[in-house]
Amino acid sequence: MSEELLINVSPMESRVAVLDNGVVSEVYIERHNKLGLVGNIYLGTVVRVLPGMQAAFVEIGQSRTAFLHVNDMRRLPRPTVVEDKTSAPPRPPSRQEPTVLTSIPVDRSEHIAENTSKADSDISSLETGLISASIVEGEPDSLREKQSVLADETSNFQSDLHDNSLLDNDSPDKVGNAITQVEKSPTVVKERQVIEPPRHELIQYRLHEGQKILVQVTKDQLGTKGARLTTNISLPSRYLVYLPSSEHIGISQRIDNEEERHRLKTELAQLMQTVNLTGGLIARTAAERVPVAKLEEDIYYLVQLWRTIQARKDASAGSGQAAVLIYQELSLPLRSIRDLVHPDTEKVIVDHEGMYNEVRQFAKEFVPFIYPRILPYMGEQPLFDVHRVEEDLRDALKRRVDLKSGGYLIIDQTEAMTTIDVNTGSFVGGRSLEDTVYKTNLEATHAIARQLRLRNLGGIIILDFIDMLEQEHKDDVLESLQHQLAQDYAKTKITQVSELGLVEMTRKRTRESLEQQLCEPCKTCEGKGFIKTAETVCFEIFREIMRCARTYNSPKKFTVVAHASVIDLLLSSEADTVADLEYLLGRVITFEVENLYTQEQYDIVLD
Repeated sequence: MSEELLINVSPMESRVAVLDNGVVSEVYIERHNKLGLVGNIYLGTVVRVLPGMQAAFVEIGQSRTAFLHVNDMRRLPRPTVVEDKTSAPPRPPSRQEPTVLTSIPVDRSEHIAENTSKADSDISSLETGLISASIVEGEPDSLREKQSVLADETSNFQSDLHDNSLLDNDSPDKVGNAITQVEKSPTVVKERQVIEPPRHELIQYRLHEGQKILVQVTKDQLGTKGARLTTNISLPSRYLVYLPSSEHIGISQRIDNEEERHRLKTELAQLMQTVNLTGGLIARTAAERVPVAKLEEDIYYLVQLWRTIQARKDASAGSGQAAVLIYQELSLPLRSIRDLVHPDTEKVIVDHEGMYNEVRQFAKEFVPFIYPRILPYMGEQPLFDVHRVEEDLRDALKRRVDLKSGGYLIIDQTEAMTTIDVNTGSFVGGRSLEDTVYKTNLEATHAIARQLRLRNLGGIIILDFIDMLEQEHKDDVLESLQHQLAQDYAKTKITQVSELGLVEMTRKRTRESLEQQLCEPCKTCEGKGFIKTAETVCFEIFREIMRCARTYNSPKKFTVVAHASVIDLLLSSEADTVADLEYLLGRVITFEVENLYTQEQYDIVLD
């Protein structure tokens, strides 16, 4: 399978499209005035601790306070099993941040720093354009002003706690995202009976209001919900992810060769001993068959980066600011080069001269194999128009997705879940109804997998396939769906086909869907997707006139101000009703068109 990356940069936004065999499979969009937060590291301030939710709100300098759940905090050592409930719980361990020991050979450290000076020297250096970490300028909003919205945010995050993302471990292959999920708090057992967790593991004993805390964003702000945080910091490079607060050496699940997995684990353990590195590492998919020298360079780079972050944290601790940006993730074009390209990527096309030079410089240093495949776009037509990306983006915002056979999908996003309905449409098949349904469902699996990636749909997803009778057909459809989703960077989980033909699945969600990014709720229908008919509004007007006639003393006439479609109906098919009402009330009813009103809006003026 051939793959291409298209990078479109304009003064307003940056966009990256991934093409598989010439077909758009994924689109990433980053507005320059609204950069994504995932991967950013902040020194934040705890605003409120909620023991009932085992969560806390943290001020990180955004429009809404961010959310930190106890399961996303650093794992504490398991306490020893005690026989007596009344025994005092073990004392909590020291809460110092993990550090990187400094016994790195000076010559080697300087050599790596020289080779990767654009990324290792200082995060705040603007000369590199590769990695930026800056302190938030100016005083943030008063914490008291933030208290007024905490009640609404608490309600929003109660539902978010049950999001499927809590069930998944973050994939180390997702853009800048390699945070492993923390295990549930251990419990103390007496005679095989489970009792409450030790006090020191409860959030109210780990955090307090006003406390400074180093956190990393794992999920962008979604709608009315603030960003989601973790204290398990992760720093990604091209081949590795460094986890300062973990002691685990992990290998990407996409590397399935057992010999290669064993090699990577052994070499990483040896390298960590060589540089005396504390913490954990995850080998990303790109690390497969990479020589040990490249892995060593990545480790030294991550060591330098973590030292810089710690130095910035220490320098900012006494600043008095409620939130300080310690580390900022790469821009979208550079992030896509780091995380999306692989040996099968045939070329990367960039339509902006300045970004083209920046991408080449970054690739030359960190992803050298893709360097000769980076090409500038010099055509007169826009790059996304030539490859039909704009057309696919417009189609991705529609509810209906047509299949080649004549069937179609209906995709609906709600607050709780996304539903996808499969229909045969105009496809009549050939041999039998079962065969027609089977072929339609098989074709739908390809379209569903593509739409999930293209629209970036996440959370709980319900797939309503057409009912099939034969178990073999159900198994084939499920197998086809799993095969198509294997190419997805986001982690997915799929259930079996139910008796009703439904498939429940989850897909990891860390950023807004395409619809949430590009659209807003309709101001006319307020997001319902429908409005009252003109006839319904007419009947409401009649009832309101009769109510006013009983309430107010002797109005001479009534003037109805409404949308043109409502007035037209009142003067045509409802004219007899209007005449009867005038006779009943003994008052004149006049009409006035107001084009600024929606179809549901109207006013009754008493004269």
